[in-house]
Amino acid sequence: MRGAWGGGGVRALAWLVMAWMGAACAPAVAPLAGAPVAALLPPADGPVRTQLIRFTWRYQDETFEAGGDGAVRSAPPERARLDFFLANGLAGGYAILVGDSLEVPGIDLVRRFLPPVPLLWATLGRRVVPPAPDTVARMAGDTLRADIGTLRGADAAGADGRAWRLHYARGGLVRMERIEGGRVVEWIRRESASGALWRLHYVHERSKRRLTIAVTDTTTVEGFDEGIWRRPSGR
Repeated sequence: MRGAWGGGGVRALAWLVMAWMGAACAPAVAPLAGAPVAALLPPADGPVRTQLIRFTWRYQDETFEAGGDGAVRSAPPERARLDFFLANGLAGGYAILVGDSLEVPGIDLVRRFLPPVPLLWATLGRRVVPPAPDTVARMAGDTLRADIGTLRGADAAGADGRAWRLHYARGGLVRMERIEGGRVVEWIRRESASGALWRLHYVHERSKRRLTIAVTDTTTVEGFDEGIWRRPSGR
């Protein structure tokens, strides 16, 4: 004989428990610090040159770990192809990013660890945020921080639904966070690092996914073969 909850009730309870645990794993967003400034953000374009970017990468979550080499072919203003190669000569995967569209053909490895489109563009220094009614910005020292979302006259800590927090320093985008219900669900950070031109970190707090990329070489090129942007369907 089933209890009063029944099978569906047990599943619903389990889902609520997992959702609560996931929310608890995401840190609360801090209030915006600094002096209020006009919500006029730096240009959103990111790099203006066609570039071949080489890097090493390392990914890990609670059940899986991998690493290797890779390359980004970036063609401003809104095209990039990312190739990931596993260490020891094993096969890898790739992704094609055009505007707000992301195609990840083949094996699921690359899809498993890539951030969503706005955060993925942010790794290249480009701001691509879904439309939102409110923007609030504050300056602390040489760092400009801005929250974008439905902010109800406050900052992302009181936003309705999803919000984004952007951090600018030295004239460029250095960090971006996706916020849900006042908690930082996932984020990327760009930083200079010894032994690399710069380093990228992507963390999904709830699922404990972490991707680190160390950029080892950046070369300006005239252009790329158009075939690299072709979708698997041939469109």
